[in-house]
Order: sequence, then structure tokens, then C-alpha cells
Amino acid sequence: MRWPLSVAAIVFLIAYAVPILWPRLPHVADQTADHLVFVVWVLFGVDYLVRLALAGERWTFIRGNLLDLALIALPLRPLRPLRLLRLVVVFGVMNRRVQMSFRGRVLTYVVGSVVLVVFLASLAVLDAERGKAHANIQTFGDALWWSMTTITTVGYGDVYPRSAEGRLAAVLLMLAGDALLGVITASFASWFVERLRNVERAEERTQAVLAEVLTEIRVLGQRLDRAAGTDPAKDERA
Repeated sequence: MRWPLSVAAIVFLIAYAVPILWPRLPHVADQTADHLVFVVWVLFGVDYLVRLALAGERWTFIRGNLLDLALIALPLRPLRPLRLLRLVVVFGVMNRRVQMSFRGRVLTYVVGSVVLVVFLASLAVLDAERGKAHANIQTFGDALWWSMTTITTVGYGDVYPRSAEGRLAAVLLMLAGDALLGVITASFASWFVERLRNVERAEERTQAVLAEVLTEIRVLGQRLDRAAGTDPAKDERA
């Protein structure tokens, strides 16, 4: 299900982003996007139930995936402030696909994850703030600028969310940024340790080969001395 879920996550992201980026869409287009979001959301729910059915320890699976369960079970349509939490599941699904080829592709993972997190956070905060009284994030450019300054911990403070939903998006962005930084740091540390171990193993193999070569040279020298009629031990005593 990795590829179908990845495609579904992209469809979900497009259907979620289009009405936010272009709020004056025709009613038919807006309804179509809303229906796509709902269909993909159902697919995510089916994926969770299938993984639960296949899990050997189901309670362990539930405890380890409480966020997925909460986001699928909550009635998100009446609770509009929680709508942005749908994006967490989208990121989780896409992240599962990327992790399958994580080793050796750290740069791709970092760039892709940062772009995805920043884009999702910008959409979420724009959806939460636009049209609210005293809100200073009214365009996607403002939202993107805020996301970049927040995830890089610069925090100029010229634009910031004021609504509860927008601040929730800020908290999720901060947590995602810290988690991503931790993953990157751990990955590079693991890579360096692995390279050092490889160098040590190569040095050990080189020393072993060198010792064998020196032994062969010593044996060959003794054979040559015997062939020439000389005794190395007598020569040393002399």
C-alpha cells in the first residue's frame, strides 16, 4: 500500500491546498476538492484498520499509533480548529514512503521533508488566520515567510498567528522542526560512525595482508639463503 497511499496523500494535499490558495474558486470546484479530501480520508482510515488487523500485538499497535487513531476517529467536520491536524497524517504517510530508502539518501530526505513541512504549515496557518480580525497573515507569501522564520528558529516576529488554530499550527511546526533536526543529526552521526568503522576494518585488513606479505618475504629469504649454501643463523652470530 505504500505507493497507493503516497499517491492518495498527494491528491489529499492538492485538494486541501487549492481552496486555500484560491479562495474564490467556483462552488463546484470547491465541492469537488472537499469530496476528494473525504475519499482520501476514508482510505487513510481503511489503511489504519488493515494495519491493525495485521498487527500481531494489537494493543501495542494502538498505543504506538494513538495520533493516527485520534485524527481518524475525531469528527473533524464540526471541529474546524482541528482540521489542520489532517495534515499530520498526510505527512506521516508520505514520511513512511521516504523512510524505505532513507539510508544513503539523507540529502533527499532532508530537502523533501523541509519543503513538505514548510508547505503544510503555511497552508494550515493561512487557512486559520485569513479573514480573522487583527490577523497579520493574509496571503500565502506571509504564511510562507512565517513558516521559514519559525522552522529555522529565527522568529522575526513581524508576522505571527493570533487565532487558537493558527497557534496550534505553530506548535506542530515547532515540534516537526525539532524532530526533523534530531533525525538529521542522528543520521549524520550514524553515517560518520559507520564510515570510521569501515576505515578501521580496512586498516585491520591492510595490516593483516602486510603481515602475511612480510612473513612470505622472510620465508623466501631463508629459502634463498639455503639455496646459496649460507646459514642465516651463523651469519647473525658472526
